[in-house]
Amino acid sequence: MNTEKVVEYIVTWLKDYAQKAGLKGFVVGVSGGIDSGLTSTLCAMTGLKVICVEMPIHQAESQVSRAQEHIAQLKDRFENVSNERVDLTPVFESLKSQVPFAEESAQLNLSLANTRARLRMTTLYHFAGLHKYLVAGTGNKVEDFGVGFYTKYGDGGVDLSPIADLMKSEVYKLAAHVGVPVSIQNAAPTDGLFGDSRSDEDQLGASYDELEWAMKQQDLGKNENDFEGREKEVFVIYERLNRINQHKMKPIPVCLLPDNLKSNY
Repeated sequence: MNTEKVVEYIVTWLKDYAQKAGLKGFVVGVSGGIDSGLTSTLCAMTGLKVICVEMPIHQAESQVSRAQEHIAQLKDRFENVSNERVDLTPVFESLKSQVPFAEESAQLNLSLANTRARLRMTTLYHFAGLHKYLVAGTGNKVEDFGVGFYTKYGDGGVDLSPIADLMKSEVYKLAAHVGVPVSIQNAAPTDGLFGDSRSDEDQLGASYDELEWAMKQQDLGKNENDFEGREKEVFVIYERLNRINQHKMKPIPVCLLPDNLKSNY
């Protein structure tokens, strides 16, 4: 991959899209992770206005400090970057107090994690609406089109996806090229939605390098019987996640009425 040309292409694509849409800039949720670090930097390189938004909800201090380090670095490098911080913890707790739920369970924890992501989406669109900006997504190819590792109408609710055709390994290459802080490059990937130290690999059962490999094998038409040992285990994990998360990756199903049931206009 020619990282310099890829960066130039994405930056041009972002700028052209915003200008054709008649919008003035971008809003990016910055979490202290590699994907948001790269996305916000690419948006800043367009020269258009960029708002980096922190939205902590019982966030781990390490994630908060990385996000703040990145935002400070971006503001030093680019005059078009500003930032906002919205503490969503009391909003989240207020919502929890108003909705019924049974005893503690894995399903409850997942539901609450997705609620966090959806509160953040709502916050990003608030700023986008105020300033006539676009919400830039931070999902990469493996997450968005491989295993569906994002929240529907949460971090999946965006206006455009500048890095969604990049594998995670390519995200790291581009992040290093554009100067994302080393602390972010070296941090274990995490969605930060559970308020603890669990990593993406803990949740997925495989590393991004392994999932990239499995995604490529599936594209080649391979199946689990072509592998053994850890490779087979990873391929099964990938295929399962890819299958159960298709509802996120495909357009919303529309019930199309047959002609004989439609009204005559």
